[in-house]
Amino acid sequence: MHSLLALAAPLALMLPLVAETARLPAEGDEGEGGAPQCDAAGAPGVAPVAEVLNPLGAMRQSSAAQQIRIEQRVVVRITPAPLAARQNLLAELPQRPSAPRFEERRKEKCVGLGEIAGVQTGSGNRLVLFLRDRRMLSVNLEKACRARDFYSGFYVEKSKDGRLCVSRDKLQSRTGARCEVEVMRQLVAVPG
Repeated sequence: MHSLLALAAPLALMLPLVAETARLPAEGDEGEGGAPQCDAAGAPGVAPVAEVLNPLGAMRQSSAAQQIRIEQRVVVRITPAPLAARQNLLAELPQRPSAPRFEERRKEKCVGLGEIAGVQTGSGNRLVLFLRDRRMLSVNLEKACRARDFYSGFYVEKSKDGRLCVSRDKLQSRTGARCEVEVMRQLVAVPG
């Protein structure tokens, strides 16, 4: 049944074209009484009804070029790490009576989006990224941005290399704020 439909579909598309050529008189043909056929306004020729009914004929006569552009966009969502996961990341550090202290050490240029396990807001315009390899990164946003806008995570448009980079990528909060990443540093626990 499908093969019959596949054969009939092209023929159905050709029918308006065949019908149009059959309706048009050949050059030199005249209607009854030797006079050329006239339309309702009295002008010689065939009424343009076939052009309106035939989309193939209208497409052939159209001189405007059409262009279609297809774009694809991938957006990645990073959510805050669950409290249990954050405690597990800190569980491997030696237990001390005081809270662990962290220092910003090495500057990072980029980090893979797949490596990010979660995010937590810091003070001012600073976010803390928790990575799957148990590292933590401090991310400074533009001066006009506030970290508290990113309390429920952020969205970032995935680039070709699949990385989040300084001075290139912008983070978008769920509330609509868009902020560029200015500085990214690794956080290292220091004895206190």
